[in-house]
Amino acid sequence: MIIKNEFFIPENRIEYLPEEMYQSINQIIEDIDAFARTTYKSIYLIDYYKQNLPYVSDNPLFLCGKSPEEVQKMGYHFFLDRTTREDLEMLLEVNRAGFEFASRLPDDEKMLYTIGYDFHIIHQVTGRKTLIYQQITPLRLTDEGKVWLALCTASVSSRANSGNVEIFTKKLGRYYTYNLKSGRWQEKEPTKLKPIEKDIIYLSAKGYTTQDIAEELFKSVDTIKFHRKNLFNILGVSNISEAINCAMNLKLI
Repeated sequence: MIIKNEFFIPENRIEYLPEEMYQSINQIIEDIDAFARTTYKSIYLIDYYKQNLPYVSDNPLFLCGKSPEEVQKMGYHFFLDRTTREDLEMLLEVNRAGFEFASRLPDDEKMLYTIGYDFHIIHQVTGRKTLIYQQITPLRLTDEGKVWLALCTASVSSRANSGNVEIFTKKLGRYYTYNLKSGRWQEKEPTKLKPIEKDIIYLSAKGYTTQDIAEELFKSVDTIKFHRKNLFNILGVSNISEAINCAMNLKLI
């Protein structure tokens, strides 16, 4: 049986943190709550020292039918309770691999990276499984360079299956994917979109049809269809709604 403590390994476990470090925690939570009110994504905060969730937003997607207060109280037991067994095993592996990756980074770079991956959560009432895309970004480090606080966002995944583990930093222009079978990270070229592909996503998000986009960009309908198909292939999605969601999650537009 998987237990909560399996999420807290030597790479992310903090043995001691001065109490004065928490003097700013209320302000941090207020700032995150203000940000949560501006986005459709679910937001929560991880405290790796106290091994809890000091903040959980009220976006219903991540809550699985529970209240934010209930999820906060459950902490990491929430994942044990609301994640499929297969995906829970994957989360433990991603947790280990992600912190091992971070441990090799210079301290001044750690907060520039974000890890993202897809996994299923199960609604408490309906039993429905939802594939979500989660991103975790370090928010505060200890004096020793360990991640103390991490900001997490969750949104509906644009992929078909769980996994799809990636670490990226736009500021440094680096992108890595993790192979769950081989247990290895591989550096790849960051995903880049052509101007017309960005225009297609932007205009589609505004509700434009293919015909509308063709008229707006002074292109033929067939040209728009060609670039849209290429866009789907680049992002690994099957429709424009998934393309919009994926592009937003990866900050490509």
